[in-house]
Amino acid sequence: MWIMALDRLLAHLMKRGRLRVTFPDGSTRSYGDGQGGPDVGLTLDDPSLPRKIVLSPDMAVGEGYMDGRLTIEDDDLYGFLSLAISNIAAQGQPWFRRPLEGLKSLMQRIDQFNPVARAQANVAHHYDLSGELYDLFLDADRQYSCAYFRSPDMTLEDAQEAKKHHIAGKLLIEPGMRVLDVGCGWGGMGLTLARDYGAHVTGVTLSREQHAMANARAEAAGLSDKVTFKLMDYRHVTGQFDRIVSVGMFEHVGQPHYNAYFDTIHRLLAPKGVALIHTIGRAGPPGATSPWITKYIFPGGYCPAMSETLAAIERNNLVTADVEVWRMHYAQTLRHWHDRFMANIDKVRALYDDRFCRMWRYYLIASELTFRLNDQVVFQFQLSPDQRAVPLTRDYLYHPTDTDMGHRQVAE
Repeated sequence: MWIMALDRLLAHLMKRGRLRVTFPDGSTRSYGDGQGGPDVGLTLDDPSLPRKIVLSPDMAVGEGYMDGRLTIEDDDLYGFLSLAISNIAAQGQPWFRRPLEGLKSLMQRIDQFNPVARAQANVAHHYDLSGELYDLFLDADRQYSCAYFRSPDMTLEDAQEAKKHHIAGKLLIEPGMRVLDVGCGWGGMGLTLARDYGAHVTGVTLSREQHAMANARAEAAGLSDKVTFKLMDYRHVTGQFDRIVSVGMFEHVGQPHYNAYFDTIHRLLAPKGVALIHTIGRAGPPGATSPWITKYIFPGGYCPAMSETLAAIERNNLVTADVEVWRMHYAQTLRHWHDRFMANIDKVRALYDDRFCRMWRYYLIASELTFRLNDQVVFQFQLSPDQRAVPLTRDYLYHPTDTDMGHRQVAE
């Protein structure tokens, strides 16, 4: 019964390229036209997999690969996920799976309910892994968000520097300004704004590992008088700031908390202040997070549609001064991370085990291909309570004045 149901699902989905599947009973079937896509062989070694894939494809395929119960010919994970993601994006779900997809959308509000204690546990799940792991695939500044490739041949280090300075340009920072960094990570953005632009930065994170490293980096750089990193939830921050920056954190807020998030931004921002929110988003309408990603990688996470983000911004009396959409920059970033991860796979295996290596590789490749093949993008929202707080054109970003350039030299 379940092999027949999976056969119908694959026949509906796989139109381009070719997927050859060996089922647990030893039978082999082929799907797709063999044109315009990879040719990939898949073996299902667990008799329960057909049922699990029909009921929850993301979870069952991800877990099957992690556990070695689903094997790919020549371990061509990139080819398999390219084939799967491109076909699913083109065909959509068959009618008999739509009720299950609807149930998944209903469950997301429960999955994304992130009060402070749960938010801290969610952050610890991912960001409090061994610090050595992140050294094996990130740049030296530990920028764990989308880089900005002004040209395709930029190194990861240069593209991450370009990202930070592009954001700083949108913040229009002047020396002495008070800046709040919401979700400060390991401190790279805050340190850059203090060192190169003369800002006084307060960063907040829920990760104990990030908090400790960020403060150690500030002390080592001689910037402890300008940068303070705190272990606290953004909802507990008090005071007022000239600028607020948040890079790669909004994905962890959860849709039920969007009003609280933007209310906090409005509450903390000076009357003529400027905020820059950098987040992964979906180019289409609101959707649901992969259950595999929720369970294994980012519990409580969700990448928003622009429509639901802007609706929350509007409800909280903030003016959207500018919106920029980055396409493919994160795909390129993730490719760099994957290649570095694989170059250090033996060191990762020594830290964890083979199952972790397969899980992380699956995460990096699936994420890259979602940006390449399924309309995932990055949004940058420039916000202010005052519509006159920023220039009327983007010329200041691409044709900076001598004064603007001088901001980078303020600490020298």
